[in-house]
Amino acid sequence: MKSSPSLAVRTLFFTTIALIAFAANSVLCRLALGDGLIDASGFTIIRLLSGAIVLLIILQFNSAKNSVSSKGSWSASALLFIYAAAFSFAYVSLDTATGALVLFGAVQLTMILLSIMAGNRLHLSEWIGASIAFIGFVFLILPDITTPSLTGFILMLIAGIAWGIYSLKGRASLNPLMDTAYNFFRSMPLIIILAVVTLQEIQLSKEGILLAVLSGGIASGIGYTIWYLALAGLSATQAAVVQLLVPIIAAIGGVIFVLEPITSRLLISGIMILGGIFIVVIGNYYVVVSHQRSK
Repeated sequence: MKSSPSLAVRTLFFTTIALIAFAANSVLCRLALGDGLIDASGFTIIRLLSGAIVLLIILQFNSAKNSVSSKGSWSASALLFIYAAAFSFAYVSLDTATGALVLFGAVQLTMILLSIMAGNRLHLSEWIGASIAFIGFVFLILPDITTPSLTGFILMLIAGIAWGIYSLKGRASLNPLMDTAYNFFRSMPLIIILAVVTLQEIQLSKEGILLAVLSGGIASGIGYTIWYLALAGLSATQAAVVQLLVPIIAAIGGVIFVLEPITSRLLISGIMILGGIFIVVIGNYYVVVSHQRSK
């Protein structure tokens, strides 16, 4: 995070809200799909549609508050759709915590690797912290990699790569609300294709539709807008690593709402992930401060 106190507080606030929204998506999706209230295709379609509707409504009331006109991009919309679809189909066979861990482990690797490829050098503290956090991630999922949910693992891996690239694109956003709204809106052609292809297999219920609307309109639409706001104050490495907090939040949500067990392995990996994030954030802060003092 940058050294300005006001920006740091603002970034911390937006980041916290966004991470809670990400975790809520995992819980809502698992509740809907795990109990058979809706199928993965129906959940994806309703989630993206409701996100687009909510954001476009908000945009109408907020259009005069940001003079910068920005309408996202087709590539970002495609990434959003790939993430949402793979995410839903993966959660058919993954529990809340494991799904979130695979997703944001892939996000971390994608964002850090692309940042390095773009010429950004990581400081020693960032390497150490990211490594500890990722080891914590691997420690939790390693026993489950050989289970029958290999398909779910691969799908969530794809979702994580797509979300990592989407997040990096968001760091350049000058109007997060408009960009996010149009990214959702531009995904409509892909939603229509998915609906046509899976029409005969779609299964809906009132509860499933409600969970998909909450996931799309609140946790996704508004949550992703807030995430774009947070990205303005985060480095690519910080944005990648802090998202590893989501599995911990999702695991707590899974315990509370889905009645999934919390294990010692989850606790240990959670401590490692939190410790790694702390090293990345604090280390980066001191690097920035020392650099400013040396000028």
